[in-house]
Amino acid sequence: MRVAFGEAILRLGEEAEDMVVLTADVAKPTQVAAFGERYPHRFLNVGISEQDMVDIAAGLALSEKIPVAVAFAPFMMRAWEQVRSTISRCNLNVKLVGTHSGLSASDEGSSHQSLEDVALARVLPNMTVIVPGDREEVKEATEAAVKSPGPVYMRIGRDEDVKFLDEPFRIGRAVVLRDGSDVAVISNGAITAEALAAAEGARVDAMVIHVPTVKPLDAQAVVSAARKTGAVVCVEEHSTIGGLGSAVSELLSSEYPVRVRRMGVNDTFGESGTYRELLEKHGLSAPHIRRRMEEAAEKRDR
Repeated sequence: MRVAFGEAILRLGEEAEDMVVLTADVAKPTQVAAFGERYPHRFLNVGISEQDMVDIAAGLALSEKIPVAVAFAPFMMRAWEQVRSTISRCNLNVKLVGTHSGLSASDEGSSHQSLEDVALARVLPNMTVIVPGDREEVKEATEAAVKSPGPVYMRIGRDEDVKFLDEPFRIGRAVVLRDGSDVAVISNGAITAEALAAAEGARVDAMVIHVPTVKPLDAQAVVSAARKTGAVVCVEEHSTIGGLGSAVSELLSSEYPVRVRRMGVNDTFGESGTYRELLEKHGLSAPHIRRRMEEAAEKRDR
């Protein structure tokens, strides 16, 4: 995912001459170092100072540039107050990219595992929140974010290398990857690959919907899936509080109330381990998702 993002930024540098990339001393691990080498006059490494990076990005936006501020997702959250007060409140054209999100920084432990960033971003007015799922979608989402007006937060993982999407990315649009009538599984990020694997071996007919834009949410797709199946399971590499599952629950509570089961990290911090070990521990691997979707289908609202 990081490599795909770096490739997309480098290519966009050729056509978006007003784009400026900023980083908080993580150019190499976030894969924007090549952009800095090719376009040094449009690249700023502000050091380990995410708050300053965000405020500088705001100033660049006011100067009619297109700033793309890049940091590890858990440390981008250090600048939440600046994001709120200078970018979101003023509706500035700043793109924030948090890498190493979710559990992907598995061996680094809880300090490097961002399980709250989607919640913090989606609560802000004017903010678009994107969680792409595979390499190609990362590239397309990066381009869409840069070319879309207004503030954007995009989170990507570290080393995931999955491919499951054929539909082009569009902000605000969900994609039905697998149709079904017994339960709708709604997910985003690379974890959608686990949801697809779970659906293929399930005893029930499962619909799988990939929702790369948490905000604005594709309300029509979500409500339609709930109407068709009567049962919804949300899966995300994020806290079960405030992320995709919360957004879906909030929508359906008013538009088409059905039972929504949220799968994610249950109100706790992460810990060190391999990526697969952490998915297993938090019940986010395909067998766990399959079991939950089968239970949801059995108790669905008919």
